This record gives sequence, C-alpha cells and structure tokens, in this order.
Amino acid sequence: MKHILLGAVALAGIVTSCSNNSVNPEITPSEIKEHITFLASDSLKGRKPGTPEGKIAAEYIVSEFQKAGLQKLGDSFFQHFKVVTKVSEGENNSLSINDTKAELGVDFRPLAFSKNTVAEGEVVFAGYGIEFEGDSLKWNDYSNLDVKGKWVMMLRQDPDINNSDSPLIAQSTERTKALLATDKGAIGVLFVSGVNTEKKDILDELYFDKSKSRADIPVIQITRNFADKLLQGSKKNIEDIEKSIVSDFKTITLNTNVSLKVETDVIFEKVETQNIIAKIEGTDTKLKDEVVIIGAHYDHLGFGGPGSGSRAPEEHAVHNGADDNASGVAGIIEIAQKMANSEFKPKRTVIFMAFGAEEMGLLGSKFFTENPLIDISKIKMMLNFDMIGRLDSSKTLTIGGTGTTAASTDIINKYAKEQNLNIQMSKEGSGPSDHAAFYVKNIPVLFFFTGIHDDYHTPSDDVETINLEGEKMVAELGYSIATEFINMDVAPKFILVDTPSPTSNRRKLKVTFGIIPNYAGGDEAGMRIDGVKTGGPADNGGMIKGDVIIAIDGKKVANIYDYMARLGRLKKGERCNVDVLRDGNKKFLILDL
Repeated sequence: MKHILLGAVALAGIVTSCSNNSVNPEITPSEIKEHITFLASDSLKGRKPGTPEGKIAAEYIVSEFQKAGLQKLGDSFFQHFKVVTKVSEGENNSLSINDTKAELGVDFRPLAFSKNTVAEGEVVFAGYGIEFEGDSLKWNDYSNLDVKGKWVMMLRQDPDINNSDSPLIAQSTERTKALLATDKGAIGVLFVSGVNTEKKDILDELYFDKSKSRADIPVIQITRNFADKLLQGSKKNIEDIEKSIVSDFKTITLNTNVSLKVETDVIFEKVETQNIIAKIEGTDTKLKDEVVIIGAHYDHLGFGGPGSGSRAPEEHAVHNGADDNASGVAGIIEIAQKMANSEFKPKRTVIFMAFGAEEMGLLGSKFFTENPLIDISKIKMMLNFDMIGRLDSSKTLTIGGTGTTAASTDIINKYAKEQNLNIQMSKEGSGPSDHAAFYVKNIPVLFFFTGIHDDYHTPSDDVETINLEGEKMVAELGYSIATEFINMDVAPKFILVDTPSPTSNRRKLKVTFGIIPNYAGGDEAGMRIDGVKTGGPADNGGMIKGDVIIAIDGKKVANIYDYMARLGRLKKGERCNVDVLRDGNKKFLILDL
C-alpha cells in the first residue's frame, strides 16, 4: 500500500479532499479511486472508532456531502455516540499464595470479561473444564470433583484439538467454560495454555472481545510455569497432564491443596465516535416526509490484533479496509453527488448515512435506529453498500434483502440488465451488516455485496485490489434502484422473512429457538431478541420481538455468549423453560424444541 501523506490541515481535522468545490454528477472510476485512496491510506491507520484518524475519515465524508449540496439533518452532520474499544488493567490486580505474590503480566493476567472482585479459596484442577453429553461422546471434567467455593484451574481449548468436527468445540470457549464453572459453584477460573495451544509459555495480551458483559466470577489466565507451582504437591505438570488427557482421551482432575487470594480489576475504556448523516430534501408535498436511507459503514479494524476481527490477529499492521468498507463509502458519495447534481428530483427525502463502529457489532446503525433523529416510521426503505469493490470476471453481485418487500425483484432485474450484471438474490433481511439494524425495525432493506475474498480483514485489503470499473457498475445499479424506491407513488410494504437458524463457526447447533438475537448486545442484563421466526419454538411458546431472555431452565443468560452456551446443551424434542423481560416485567415461557 502506498502511503498517502495527509497535510497539516487534514490532520487538524479540516479535510479539503479536492482541489475545488465543483462536483461531477457522473459516477466515475477515477473519483471512486480518489475516495478509496484517501480513506484506505496508511495515514488513516485503519479508521478505528474513537481515533483521530477515524475522525478525519468522518470529516472527509462530510466534506464530500457538503460539496454535493447535501444538508444537515438537524444541527450537525454528526450523530455522536460512545463505544468501548479496549480494556486495560486497573491498579488493583493481585494474586498471592500465602505470602508469595505473583507478578501481573508475567505470571497472571485477568481476562477482559472477568468480574472485578476479591476471591480467596482452594485451587482444584478440572481438565479442560468441559461437561458434554452427546449421541456418540460423553465428557465430564466435573464428574468426580467438588468445585463449590473453590478456584477451578483448567486447560484452554478442548482435548479433541485435531478434530475440526468435534462436538466439544462449542464447549471450548472461555466464556462458556467460565459460565459452567459458575453454575458449578466455583469462585473463580484459572485458564492455562497447554503446549498444544501455545508453544511458548506466555500470557495473552488483554483485549476487548466486543461484549461489555462480564462473568459473575473472576477469570484469569496463568502461565504453565505458575500452574506447575500450584501442582507441585501432586508431582505433576501441565505439559504431562495435557499429553495424557489427549492421548488417552480421558480427563484428569486433581486437588492441589493450595489456596489462592486474587483481586481482579479490569477497566472498560469508552471513546466517542460518530455516524455521518446528510440529506437531500424531497420535492413532493405529500411524500417528502417519507425517507429512503442509503448507507455504508466507514470504520475498520485499526492495526488489527486479538479481538479486532482480523484474520491475521498476530500481525500488528494497518488494516486499510479498501473494500471493507471504503468501497461502500465511495459508492454512496458518488450516488449522493449524482443524485444531488443531476436532473433527478426526489419525491421522498433521501438520507445518506456513513455508520461508525459497524465492525464492533453494527453499533452505529443500531444506535441510530434506537435513537433516530426522525420518526422511524417514516423510513420506507434502506439500501446498504458493504464491500462492493471486488466484482470478479463473472460480474456476480449479491443483493440481500430482496424478500423484505415485494417490489425489489422486478426493480433489480430491470436495471441489472442495463449494467450486464449477474445478480444473486437473497431474501433474508438480517445479516452481519448495517441493514440488519433497520430490518428488525420492520423497514425493507437491500444489501449490495460483491463477496468475501482472501484479503478480507487482513492488511492486504488495499486500493490496488479494487475493481474500479466494476464498482462503478455496482454504484450505477444502486443509484437506479434507489431512484425507483424514492419516487414510487406508494411506499414499499415490509415483509418479514424467516431467517435461517444461526450456526457456530465450526458446527451447526442441534436446536434453535427460531429467533434473531441482538448480537451487539446492550447495557441491559440478558439477551434481547430482534426477531422471531414464524412457527418456530419461540413463536409457538409466546416469545415476541423485543423480549429479553434472562434465563433458560433457571440458569442465567446475561448475553449472546451465555445464550449460545445454554442452547448448545439442549436437545431436539426437549421442553425448556425460558424467563424473559417484557416491558420491564418478568414472564415465564415454555418452549418445545
């Protein structure tokens, strides 16, 4: 990636991206390249939310909207909100055995989701900390061990490490293991990496896993060297124990007769970021109060690293995000400039939005839909552009959300022929991009996407890899489709599309409630439901959109991680009890799976 050196004026936050204020109303490859080159430059350091470089990217987008003649929505082009982007170690972290103190960052480190507290008790070793019963496999690291009121030391990952289809995979995450230990009455968890997990005996860096929800007990990582000290009385060490469990495929549990006192202190650090919002006022006296939104997210992963979403987390380098999603932002800038400076007269008001913090869980779009600056019922359509810069030789463009209103298919087919594009349509309105935040508010959506590639979420997603002519075709198609929705006499009617059951990244869940979870989470305890599939277990059991699941079979659910862990223990054909909060009131539901 060639470095783009920003001048002092730009670094001061005043972006002057073009040599003059004239706007070319046509969508051109050269202008697309100009936008992407700026936004995906090394100087913007990956546009991470809350950074000065992220703010420069936002100001650039505003300047392009202003040059096109777009107006503010209210008093500002910005809608500010706060997000947690990292966690840090507080001053009160300690671990001691009798009078011997361990060293923070050398011997131990708290995990980001640890509870901040003081806990003292005996340490027991519980293999991999997994309890699972399936059709062909049973595994229980707690079968002969009393952990109530004790610290539970366990290996990370799972004993079936070389089996990519192992049923133990879903039980192997740290949050799932900590939740199980909490259910068993443990006062804390000590994670240790075996040689299969980490050849070097070093601690992970503290990183934010994109959830503000904490465990109910302290959770820390310790080195093998320190774990071996705790196991001295048993005359065993972690490396030998791991080899024995994996080779014999049989758990090992131990009482150490050692007592630990631990204090944990993890601080969530919030930063301010922003959505960018601009509008073109509608011209029809009857329809101008109705709104069509055209959007794309502008944030990316910064320098990557653990917890960032990078596919190369070990590589500390600028993740430029040329396709993801400087390409989408370039597309909506070009569409805005054409729409505002051509002969097209929009009947409805058009709002252009560049969303912040999408990579952290659609936080910007969700913030807007929960805190709309307009009457949200007036939003009649949302078009989302995310990764539109890698059209391949087959000219295949995926458009999602086509089932969310009846008008979409015919409109898409009409204009796709003009651009000679091969369109793959998907009916679902949910998904991992900003249109999902609007879909769950009963707003029809379309999602434009040219596909995943090897550079996705890596430092190699650079402007040189963008198909500029291909993106021009996608943007032209998006413009034409948008104008149809903006000027149709009767607003498109929303259709709820049943969503495929969620899957984990390595195996399909055996059961499902038939819901759309709120993956981003919120400040409330529990897991909010953004949608309910018609005829699914949740629907049949009386669950509705907006309910917050707080317990399954009497066991606490604080977040999406708890929900997935509880779901993974249920079996098809069973009946389960679910506690939900509805409008602040607790309700008890029975679901047949």
